[in-house]
Amino acid sequence: MRVILLGTGGSAGVPTLGGADGRGDWGECDPAEPRNRRGRTSIAIQAEGGTLLVDTGPDMRAQLMAGGIGRVDAILYTHAHADHIMGLDDVRILNRLVGRPIQAFGTAATMDDIAARFAYAFRPWRPPGFYRPVVEPVVVAPDAVIAPCGFAVRLFDQDHGMVRTLGLRVGGFGYSTDVVVLDERAFAVLAGVDTWVVSCFQRGPHRTHARLSEVLRWVERLGPRRTILTHMGTDLDWAWMQANLPAGVEAGYDGMEIALS
Repeated sequence: MRVILLGTGGSAGVPTLGGADGRGDWGECDPAEPRNRRGRTSIAIQAEGGTLLVDTGPDMRAQLMAGGIGRVDAILYTHAHADHIMGLDDVRILNRLVGRPIQAFGTAATMDDIAARFAYAFRPWRPPGFYRPVVEPVVVAPDAVIAPCGFAVRLFDQDHGMVRTLGLRVGGFGYSTDVVVLDERAFAVLAGVDTWVVSCFQRGPHRTHARLSEVLRWVERLGPRRTILTHMGTDLDWAWMQANLPAGVEAGYDGMEIALS
């Protein structure tokens, strides 16, 4: 089993639009370091039973090709913010590759929100062919255990400030994107986690994302062997993180692969 970090940037990516020359605002990030170039956050989990795609952000098409992922068997939505769903139209090509509608898992609130914006993707499939995306929604509770690709995925609820998001655990691997507060139930699910990919947008405080110092407090509490930061903004330069993050904590980058036992 392996996890691919398809994108590791915040909702605007890195660089963001703008900049002195109009070619991007890098903030504190060195544009000469390729690992500072970050697409919108997403992962894929691959096992013998298939590939689970977590979120369909606006950079999905390029990310899947860069990661060599030619097939997606199921989708899990963490929440319905634009940077996690706006690549949904390209699911029609994924439909063609597998020859069927693709199950999409999410909470009732998330699926309702996505359906309101992509109603055409939720209409029943009428073969032959896929001229539009076709997803089969599967509503899940925030504490559910699902097995969309033959491996168990345990879900847990997270506070993202304005909305709730889903975290997930697969064996010793945990994933927490878009979170500002973790409650005791979340810590209970993550207890004993070996490798944790966790959102960390910037060093300073933020309304909807935990700051770096808070994430490091979570890491100290959980004690994972390896922690990988994702959903990073222009405040978090690769070289700065290499020099300043504690042992066992590292910055992720687009295309990073994690082997799981």
